Amino acid sequence: METTIKLNSNVKEKLDYFKVHSRESYNDVISRMIEECKTMNVDEESLRETIEVLGDPETMRDIAEALRDFEKGKFVELK
Repeated sequence: METTIKLNSNVKEKLDYFKVHSRESYNDVISRMIEECKTMNVDEESLRETIEVLGDPETMRDIAEALRDFEKGKFVELK
């Protein structure tokens, strides 16, 4: 059974990076990633959370901003 899924453009770009060749289908890319995760004993819940974060443009902007601040030496030290 086939279905259609909706991806944010930034998630699609990230999937494009993992293609072995330009004509590889996204189904093949995702299937390969799932298999690789199984062999690496990746926690499925952790993987889901990572995909959620990568798919959330606001969270990704916040992370990018925090990294820029850190590189500039702007951070808060917790005691």
